[in-house]
Amino acid sequence: MSDHKKEQERDELHRAIWRIADDLRGSVDGWDFKSYIIGTMFYRYISENLTNYVNQGEIEAGNEGFNYADMSDDEAEEARDGLVEEKGFFILPSELFCNLRKKANTEKDWAAEHLNEVLEKVFMHIEESAKGHISEDDFSGLFDDFDVNSNKLGATVAKRNDKLTKLLNGIGEMKLGDYKENTIDAFGDAYEYLMTMYASNAGKSGGEFYTPQEVSELLTRLAVARKTEVNKVYDPCCGSGSLLLKASKILGKENVRQGFYGQEINITTYNLCRINMFLHDIGYDKFDIACEDTLVSPQHWDDEPFEVIVSNPPYSIKWAGEDDATLINDPRFSPAGVLAPKSKADLAFIMHALSWLATNGTAAIVCFPGVMYRGGKEKKIRKYLIDNNYIDCVIQLPDNLFFGTSIATCIMVIKKNKADNRTLFIDASKECVKVTNNNKLTDANISAIVDEYASREDKDYFARLVDYEEIKEQDYNLSVSTYVEQEDTREKIDIIKLNAEIKAIVEREQVLRDEIDQIIAEIDLSSELTEGGQEG
Repeated sequence: MSDHKKEQERDELHRAIWRIADDLRGSVDGWDFKSYIIGTMFYRYISENLTNYVNQGEIEAGNEGFNYADMSDDEAEEARDGLVEEKGFFILPSELFCNLRKKANTEKDWAAEHLNEVLEKVFMHIEESAKGHISEDDFSGLFDDFDVNSNKLGATVAKRNDKLTKLLNGIGEMKLGDYKENTIDAFGDAYEYLMTMYASNAGKSGGEFYTPQEVSELLTRLAVARKTEVNKVYDPCCGSGSLLLKASKILGKENVRQGFYGQEINITTYNLCRINMFLHDIGYDKFDIACEDTLVSPQHWDDEPFEVIVSNPPYSIKWAGEDDATLINDPRFSPAGVLAPKSKADLAFIMHALSWLATNGTAAIVCFPGVMYRGGKEKKIRKYLIDNNYIDCVIQLPDNLFFGTSIATCIMVIKKNKADNRTLFIDASKECVKVTNNNKLTDANISAIVDEYASREDKDYFARLVDYEEIKEQDYNLSVSTYVEQEDTREKIDIIKLNAEIKAIVEREQVLRDEIDQIIAEIDLSSELTEGGQEG
């Protein structure tokens, strides 16, 4: 398929999503319906995923024309255990997306009275199908945010069911392609577009869990630089999973041998992340997403260290810090001899990532600029990181890249096996283009940064490789501006030429003064002659 054709299909898909969103919420502001759209997309996806999996197996067995959606529930029940073992879940034919949608449109009186309660049962049955199996944690609570009885859908049951029918139809009419021909890309792209819409219209609350795709691209390319395959990828603040999935796209999911790991404190975004994994065809046995507070209750203690860590942690949030006496002895934080301030957890996330990082691994983490230069406990942690040669690179990003904040953020790249004791500083603050109210990294901007990271060459006004001793002399300041000189873009002044121009102006001024004096003298003389004539 040509790039032009793909773009056409993508634009059509985005317009369809916008129409559904508009129909549900009535206006762009105050988005309350992302969970309904994403939940319905997920319902359609796993229905088609299971149907196509069964159909393909039957066709390969010589049963041409077989369609799982046409089977009776009793017949399908016989395959339940095997399908749960292979796919991680099970859906009865009568409860498939296509069949429920068909019934809602052909039996309208039934739909008006019962669609909401049937949908609720279907979602419960899907989650229950995984209970007692390895996939149980991956499916538990996935539909919790899909409230079929919410007044936001309508004041009465009939009005709510009318909205739900429209929702099934809107998602059902989306051209997501044949399962064997990029269906997964279409589902994934639809999800990402929806999340972009939400983040851009929800301000800070959206930006908390949505990292713009181009920032995800940059972070991940830095973390996987010079790697063709890795053991696994980890994000300690994974949000909706965009960074984990970017690694899958860049490396190829088959080249992430043990899968994708993450932790997320917010239950809604934790559910979104798991749904996102499925929508991008990451099998239930290839991801492990936990819902806990990463700093005080990390969920991957016993796992093999990670070769790739990517993260955009929340900026300067409060955490337990020294109020929890156990944390100073926590092996993640104790090596620095001090805990990050209670009011600013930024460097606690850095220490956590370092602890989880494999010896041959790379971590790329978005940071608030203040952690690079503030004193006190943060300076002591920076000293530990620098003295032990863990800081590989610090990159200053442009401002206005993230939804909900205009802050010019940084990226800290951490390694445990550096070849020397120098740190690369890159000033990428100008590497962007203006798009409406935000700045954006283009492919060329990303490549310029990644190429510099790979070459580690000094470039005037852009990058500089700095020895450990110089950083120590600068009192462990990691601000890029301390080491990379800013280009003076002011127009250069030619002093000799300027003096000549001033001299000419002064001379011209004197000529004008002389001319004015001459005119005034002539006026005075004329006035005297006139007065003398009048007296005579």
